[in-house]
Amino acid sequence: MNNPARKISIVVVGLGFGAAFAPIYQCHPDVENVGICDPDEAKVTAIGDALQIPHEQRFTQLDEVLNHDGFDAIHLLTPVPLHTEHTLAVLNAGKHCACAVPMATELDDLRRILAAQQRSGKNYMMMETAVYTREFLFAQDLLVRGQFGALTFLRGTYFQDLEGSYPLYWRAQPPMHYATHAVAPLLALAQTRAASVCCLGSGRLRPDIQQPNGNQFPLQTAIFRLAGTNLAAEVTRSWFQTARAYTEAFSVYGEQQGFEWQQLEHEDPVLFTLEPGAPDRRGRNTTAARVHVPYRADLLPEAIAHFAEGDHGGSHPHLAHEFVRSIIEERPSAIHAAKAADWTAAGICAHESSLRDGERVLIRSFV
Repeated sequence: MNNPARKISIVVVGLGFGAAFAPIYQCHPDVENVGICDPDEAKVTAIGDALQIPHEQRFTQLDEVLNHDGFDAIHLLTPVPLHTEHTLAVLNAGKHCACAVPMATELDDLRRILAAQQRSGKNYMMMETAVYTREFLFAQDLLVRGQFGALTFLRGTYFQDLEGSYPLYWRAQPPMHYATHAVAPLLALAQTRAASVCCLGSGRLRPDIQQPNGNQFPLQTAIFRLAGTNLAAEVTRSWFQTARAYTEAFSVYGEQQGFEWQQLEHEDPVLFTLEPGAPDRRGRNTTAARVHVPYRADLLPEAIAHFAEGDHGGSHPHLAHEFVRSIIEERPSAIHAAKAADWTAAGICAHESSLRDGERVLIRSFV
């Protein structure tokens, strides 16, 4: 039930990536108090001072936040190995939980989080940027308006080079355990989940990168069968040893139109249109046009609309707004625990398939 007079209080935990979200919550019309938390006290002080956050709303330990009665919700932007235990702690403390991707890296942990959310009755939202980028919102609009026609195929790619000063845990993590940026747009557009997967690892990590008992593949590539459809979707993920600039991209093809993410960051995506009419010996004519994809500030409250032209395709204010409104309106979030588990399980099972040299692995439903 929507209470128009209600406002919430939220703490942003993890001030690396999280520093971008705190000012969005501060400006949100349905948020009255914003706290920050990070084990780095100097970072808490610097960001707290910059955002004029009261000293009593600054924390260096998650336990301090969990035991504080003045906050309704916590947005976790902590390291991936901590996501499961931190999420469980937030839900078990009776607070609403938003968490950066992935939800977890083990199937059993997905089940634990889902059970904790159901017991608590509090909202959970996996903060998947890829389904709130301007490119995704553009493609989703085409789909809703029937421009694609019946879908034929979907592809997701996510290339990132992690050599350098990144924490060592990334070197041990299989690329497919962090696949939701490439998986989620495909499943969201197809409006289903992945039912099975065949995945291959490609290449081998150099000895100076590989961690004991850790991941051995610099890249993994998978074909998913999508539940309740005749569709296949391809997903490729890399961490190391792959000469490709950073990209989080998806492409979707239908009987009438196809949308391809831009190859280079400064370019626009391409919209293909299969023209009607009698085919010649080479088939029907297909036109291709670069399309300008607008940021969707119009979907946001005026108070946070100016954040729309930000990182990750302008997704941050849309994510924050959906999390806040789901609490205010007392409804599940758009990326609720069961959906988040479905999206995350796809990558976990893909890695399992790659360990079996591409053997087909069934993916259970969490819904």
